Amino acid sequence: MARTLNVAVIGCGVIAPAHIESYQLLPGVRVRWACDLLASKARALADRYGIPGVCTDFRDVLRDPAVDAVSVCTDHASHAPISAAALRAGKHVLCEKALAANAAGLRQMFRAHAARPGLVFSGVLQHRFDPAMRYLKRLVEQGAFGAILTAGTHLRCLRTADYYAADTWRGTWAREGGAVLINQAIHFIDLLVWIMGGVAMLSGAHTNLTHKGVIETEDTAVASLQFRNGALGVIDATCSSNIAWEHTLAIHGSDGAVEWRNGCALKVAFASRARTTAVTKALAACVERQTISAAKAHYGAGHPAQIADFVQAIRAHRAPFVPAAAARHTVEVVLAIYAAHHRRRWLRLPARGQAADRNDE
Repeated sequence: MARTLNVAVIGCGVIAPAHIESYQLLPGVRVRWACDLLASKARALADRYGIPGVCTDFRDVLRDPAVDAVSVCTDHASHAPISAAALRAGKHVLCEKALAANAAGLRQMFRAHAARPGLVFSGVLQHRFDPAMRYLKRLVEQGAFGAILTAGTHLRCLRTADYYAADTWRGTWAREGGAVLINQAIHFIDLLVWIMGGVAMLSGAHTNLTHKGVIETEDTAVASLQFRNGALGVIDATCSSNIAWEHTLAIHGSDGAVEWRNGCALKVAFASRARTTAVTKALAACVERQTISAAKAHYGAGHPAQIADFVQAIRAHRAPFVPAAAARHTVEVVLAIYAAHHRRRWLRLPARGQAADRNDE
């Protein structure tokens, strides 16, 4: 029988319960610490879930030799220093999105992991576990769309002044690294990038249309992409919409097209009628089943699956399904969109190395 795996959750905000409930679904896993800068938040979460340890300094967690792994659920800017310190302390790390707020943070994290490559280091991108998204990726890999021509993702949502006022780090370049792109849209940017096999180059623009005086970052953004497979793509995102939450993923090829919105197929059209029927049935069968109570609807049902994979990777001494390097490319795409806006030109994404960072200009 495998020994108990002890984990700590660092950051006790809105996403922490999804991590805790996901860990508590797994046999042989114990959440040992709840850590937050505010003792009251850590204590409330510990009391709610029966967690024995409470602290306000993540270094107390890292000094505990019984802790095997940590979930980093803090503000974006602290992801890198906490994750790097945890890796140096010999802890496996699961870090929430966005993996880092800037390129310097990415460098810090990956230097630490390079020194401890045997540790599992994963970034939370839970929608990669959605059955429909996995199926669409398989279709792309199988060539079902023929020559892929265009692919895009679109997010319309609403984040109010009250939302930004609730946490001072939100809507700041220094602590969030941006706004709608790096926070809400990043999940769907990731799906697009992952399904299409990565971005080679891009251009982009962003603006603040309805949140002036509220945030210093963008509430609306667009980007044009060229994927590594040669296809072209688009991203558009806004958190100023009257639509509370709507995300769309579209793939169009010479032999077929699929458009997916909010968990439903809007269009399935292939040159082969038989393939159209088969894909329509397969997508209809891709039902998400939520197994935790803490997750908001737009989180999807992927947190338990990703956290189970993280634990299994630790126990099997294997790479996780979402290695941190994959989460890094998604952040590099977002950072490059910001940089392309300021430089007014197309930017090439490096095959290896660091993305352009707006603070490195």
